[in-house]
Amino acid sequence: MKTPAGKACRFYYQNFHRGRSEQECRLIQGNPASQTWRPKDCFQCPVPDILQANSSPDLVLEATIATGLLGFNRRVEVKAFCSRHLIDVPKPQVGCPKCALEKPGLRELFGDD
Repeated sequence: MKTPAGKACRFYYQNFHRGRSEQECRLIQGNPASQTWRPKDCFQCPVPDILQANSSPDLVLEATIATGLLGFNRRVEVKAFCSRHLIDVPKPQVGCPKCALEKPGLRELFGDD
């Protein structure tokens, strides 16, 4: 579904049918440690770009709304995890380095460990 920022994101949901006014980010709702999501958070969110760059079914994302000093500078922070190899993924756009080594032709990009 398209976010208020105009990007496609599988975690965003909206329903304006027959007078309803529902908008939610199901990724942020799944994190009880996060602050409350607002529609304008979508404009700075990196999740749609991550999903477009990496469609691995083993990539698990966790998003949190973080703020700076005195509640200013709201931003979406994303952590990624590989459910296949049970490791943190430092660059979610690129994906899990161990998964990449298993695919033919990508071993050269990551080098042999």
